[in-house]
Amino acid sequence: MKRNILLIGSGGREHTLAWKITQSDQCGELFVCPGNAGTSSIATNIDLDINNIDGLVTFCNKNNIKLIVVGPEQPLVDGIQNKINEHPNGTDILIVGPDQHGAQLEGSKAFAKKFMQKYNIPTADYKEFNQESRQEGINFIEKQNLPIVLKADGLAAGKGVLILEDREEAKKEFNNLLDGKFGAASQKVVIESFLKGIEFSVFVLTDGINYKILPIAKDYKRIGKGDTGLNTGGMGSISPVSFVTEALMNQVEKEIIKPTIKGIVTEKMNYKGFIFIGLILTEEGPQVIEYNCRMGDPETQSVVPRIQNDIIDLFVSLGDGSLIGHEIEIDARTAATVVLVSGGYPEAYTKGKKITNTENIKDSLVFHAGTVLRNNELLTNGGRVLAVTTLSESQSDALALSFKNARQIVFEGRYFRDDIGFDL
Repeated sequence: MKRNILLIGSGGREHTLAWKITQSDQCGELFVCPGNAGTSSIATNIDLDINNIDGLVTFCNKNNIKLIVVGPEQPLVDGIQNKINEHPNGTDILIVGPDQHGAQLEGSKAFAKKFMQKYNIPTADYKEFNQESRQEGINFIEKQNLPIVLKADGLAAGKGVLILEDREEAKKEFNNLLDGKFGAASQKVVIESFLKGIEFSVFVLTDGINYKILPIAKDYKRIGKGDTGLNTGGMGSISPVSFVTEALMNQVEKEIIKPTIKGIVTEKMNYKGFIFIGLILTEEGPQVIEYNCRMGDPETQSVVPRIQNDIIDLFVSLGDGSLIGHEIEIDARTAATVVLVSGGYPEAYTKGKKITNTENIKDSLVFHAGTVLRNNELLTNGGRVLAVTTLSESQSDALALSFKNARQIVFEGRYFRDDIGFDL
């Protein structure tokens, strides 16, 4: 049975999902809103206001769309699932993504920390502060061991976490956050203990009761080599992760995944979609850094190519109760993703730079993020522009080929990290 599908988003994650969706025999017409130059080559990009639920549902009904896949977090935190399913003409549309309640696991750091505390999920000690408790926060910083971790409570485009080695700098940034550094997202600030260890990402697909674990990945957030410089949305990723053993994953499932699903059930979240669990392996064992209510970017570019299942089958199973009967089939090869960014990113950068040579890359996958087609020319249209993903029998070969092909792609100011995977 062919299915028409609407995919919401415009980044590398969405191009990767679109690429995977179109491989399915069940894929009818795929629409991407708003999409990018990459999605336009395999699907139909559309310009819809996703906040206009009447218009969105009308489009879905007109185009016989019964499945919507929500890529980014903001629409989920804004309650797109609730709004569509509560619409008189939207009740039979399956949304891949949690309801607004479930999306608070990403939308509010304080909500997530309370959730973890309630369900005994290992995470760093913390306290939350707002305008009224500003002085208490300053006093709390005085007593904290260095480094000090500050987190904007709400969504801040992946830039709302600050790790500071200087106490005075921490107090200054704490005040900046409360004074609106990230707007409404930092009206509340979480201060937590610093966890020392190595990070990795676990992805779970759930229908709100049952779950399946997807391939594990590790991403690289810092702009500079050796994990230095500013945090970004992500400079690359690798899947699988060499230090994540079967024994470690058994521990993660027992201590983190199962209690998380129990919490989702107990809290009556209507959760049909992805849970991204950001973890750190400490001397005390794995601990949760954060939850996301969708797939990560650029982890998607390494994880999804390793999933051998028909992804539409998996999505449909979230609505009909059949997820429990599926087994996730995983390509044993390593996927290595290198992200090419605009000069100046993650700070000020210019758009509209001509991109050449993407069509000459034959032995890696090239996923578009910040790109646009104008007058048949491929141009940069964002900070993170492209991701090059290679699948190979060995991690070193996958990385070497991704680096080689990243060098082949040319645009003014192009930058990428050529040390992804150095710590594995």
